[in-house]
Amino acid sequence: MIKKINVNELIPGMFISDFNCTWLQHPFLSNNVKVKDEKIINKICEYGIREVYIDTDKGLDVAHAQTEKEMIQQIQTEIEEVIESATEDTVHKKQTSFKEELVNAGKVIEEASQTVKNIMEDIKLGKQLNIETANEIVLKMIDSIIRNKDALVSLGRIRKKDEYTFMHSVNVCVLMVAFSKHLGYDDKTIELLGMGGLLHDIGKMRIPLSILNKPYKLTAREYDIVKVHVKDGCDILAQSPGISETSFLVTSHHHERLDGTGYPRGLKGEEISDAGKMAAIADMYDAMTSDRCYKMKILPTSGLRELYELRGIQLDDVMVQEFIRCFGIYPVGTLVRLKSGLLAIVIDNSDHNLLQPKVRVIYDANKEEFIRMPYEIDLSQSSGDGGADSITNYESPERIHIHTLSYLP
Repeated sequence: MIKKINVNELIPGMFISDFNCTWLQHPFLSNNVKVKDEKIINKICEYGIREVYIDTDKGLDVAHAQTEKEMIQQIQTEIEEVIESATEDTVHKKQTSFKEELVNAGKVIEEASQTVKNIMEDIKLGKQLNIETANEIVLKMIDSIIRNKDALVSLGRIRKKDEYTFMHSVNVCVLMVAFSKHLGYDDKTIELLGMGGLLHDIGKMRIPLSILNKPYKLTAREYDIVKVHVKDGCDILAQSPGISETSFLVTSHHHERLDGTGYPRGLKGEEISDAGKMAAIADMYDAMTSDRCYKMKILPTSGLRELYELRGIQLDDVMVQEFIRCFGIYPVGTLVRLKSGLLAIVIDNSDHNLLQPKVRVIYDANKEEFIRMPYEIDLSQSSGDGGADSITNYESPERIHIHTLSYLP
């Protein structure tokens, strides 16, 4: 049985199944470690790890600890309460239908990815950053998100492993623009935060490709080299005329954490700018929900759950909750399992029913076969048109080998 415990409860004889942090944030070669002695416990504490998951079938137990299933259910309930507390003012109003905006959003994503490729290539060659070109694409993203944020956000989640470095920059920009608009920032600040998101990882162009694309766990020395990308990014931006303080703070603070465990300066609490707190959430969420050379992505619901677990510890509590309200736990284009056993794709998480979206049914898990004629149901209806059904969980599109966007309106 998997349970979550505080590191203060660790004793020799326990078996750690997960460190509850990224691969780079703990010193071990694997996420599975037998606690043989106090030295291992001390090393875990030194790295600022607060909670871990233990496997009681392979080691000692903590009787009062929550099981992983209980913990997941509790967090899911709390996240749903966060969503339900969203007011009409905090929900994004769509000016254009998803279908209408999807074509334009596709062009914006394609242009943005090429822009970031060119910018990164210029940096590698020692050329100056092209601020005007970057700003033009940020403005196009803002326009798309104003019309219908779901289209751009949905497309931003689709990428290949070898595209991670530049598409991560594109998607953090998308998330920053949508998030800052949700928070009510003025147009100019949204633009500057979006620019910061687009350029936040520019310093990675000075990391050797052998390290940047390494498919295995980095050594301590390699990780130290990776962490320098923040300083390198700041140096590049400082030498680029036209970069605002707001955009600069996104780059300089996106790896800082409230409890001081971040880098490069180990800032704490209010020492971290709001731009940095927002960027930390966007950067972490996109990284967790993307395939990378050394790890597979997790589903959006799991990503939100991990962000929620870190609220008030490494991430700003209020901002995490607003991030959840902004993007919801059922983004358009995601595959969900219904209580009936049907699998469906979310096609509209309407303004007042973020937990009960409209979906398109495409697969019958009971019969293990695709629906010949996919049909739509509105889960917000109390009866008829699917109203008796409800979402029980996310599903992985890869499991049934589908491309979700092909089923969207």
